[in-house]
Amino acid sequence: MNHAKKLIEIDDLSVKFKTPDGEVTAVNGLGFSLERGQTFGIVGESGSGKSQSMLALMGLLAANGRATGRALFNGEDLLSMPANELNRIRGNRIAMIFQDPMTSLNPYLTVERQMTEVLELHKGLTRKSALTLAISTLEQVRIPDAARRIRMYPHEFSGGMRQRIMIAMALLCQPDLLIADEPTTALDVTVQAQTMALLRDLQRDFGTAIILITHDLGVVAGLCDRVMVLYGGRIMEQGSAESIFYRPTHPYTLGLLGAVPRLDHEGDRLLAIPGVPPNMAHLPPGCPFSERCTFVMDRCATQRPPLARAPNDPLVLRACHREVAEVVRVAEGVLS
Repeated sequence: MNHAKKLIEIDDLSVKFKTPDGEVTAVNGLGFSLERGQTFGIVGESGSGKSQSMLALMGLLAANGRATGRALFNGEDLLSMPANELNRIRGNRIAMIFQDPMTSLNPYLTVERQMTEVLELHKGLTRKSALTLAISTLEQVRIPDAARRIRMYPHEFSGGMRQRIMIAMALLCQPDLLIADEPTTALDVTVQAQTMALLRDLQRDFGTAIILITHDLGVVAGLCDRVMVLYGGRIMEQGSAESIFYRPTHPYTLGLLGAVPRLDHEGDRLLAIPGVPPNMAHLPPGCPFSERCTFVMDRCATQRPPLARAPNDPLVLRACHREVAEVVRVAEGVLS
């Protein structure tokens, strides 16, 4: 196997949905790549296109949706792959964890049956071998007394434990790529931290690449190598986690960072981004963030800014008409 090759390469990915009011573009021109063992964060508010872009990779779009562009996984294009080939990869080489484990786990089957079924289908294991592997995987995600609890039903576990079961199920076939869609949203802060630490440990042990979808920039801080910030289905900014956190160059990234609670600023008021996310069927002709942006200029409403390299860091891409220096000056005040 060629380890120099990117595990996944996304180029010009767009997702469109047919609706009674016409075609709506939910994702527009996404591009990024990911190597084995790396973590890539996709950040943005609800409706920014985060989940739809990943559902497109998995071939799980709704019937009225279609994806265009290229999504190479180990050199093979997922978007043009026949359904039977995609089925062989999905759940095996690529696995996905959804934000609500109760909607993903079958309430009528024990955890044992749901886990052994995956291994019998994808790996051809006997029921006995599958059970042994399922129990050891539950132990890896730190479910206590796994050999007994595997015989329980999903409703008999807490929310945090159900999320661990989902992670265990995703890891059963030791996938090359794990897509985690808001894996901590429904959990309290302590369980969130445990879940993120668990993903970090599992990545270290298995070398799995992770795509982490979240609306919370704080969640990606300790886990991601690179981060892409989406708004209105478009890339606003993309770069290393360090540059996005400490040297943001886009007003929207700055807004998201201002809304993250910080221990060293206890008692400070969080900075909310004014307004609401855009209607994807009626995006402004210029920058999709222009209607909520505190840096807005006249041209922002009519001219869409191109995605270009930031002059202060050639590894950062940004789509903004404002000079980097102006945003950075404000960012220093917000983040200091």
